[in-house]
Amino acid sequence: MVGKPVGLPCLRGTIMLLRGLFWLVLCQLLGTAINALFLPMLPGPILGMLLLVVFLLCRGQVDEPIQQAASSLLKYLPLLLVPPAVGVMAYAEAIAADFWAVIGALVLSLILSLVFAGWMMQKLIERQARRREQP
Repeated sequence: MVGKPVGLPCLRGTIMLLRGLFWLVLCQLLGTAINALFLPMLPGPILGMLLLVVFLLCRGQVDEPIQQAASSLLKYLPLLLVPPAVGVMAYAEAIAADFWAVIGALVLSLILSLVFAGWMMQKLIERQARRREQP
């Protein structure tokens, strides 16, 4: 029986996912290389994430393979919270000894995050208004 291959859409989705994962891993590896060669004070994955953001800003869009890979990885994001939770439980005494420093850092980061989120929201609202005004 000659016909359409059954697994073709599934194969296309898998190839797209692998292409997206390739770009994500490539950015992380480049970030790690930059970390090892030039900036040892910043973690490689953070530098890789910044490279990815710059790449996506230059492109002006998120391609489907990267979108699919990122959304597939987001399902497992809660698993990344397990090690910090274990660390908090294991080092509760050390955290309690520096309680006010930890609280100060948390409050400062909260304030900075809120200010940045508000500023970013204003910029996005202005951008959307400009797009609506253009014919």
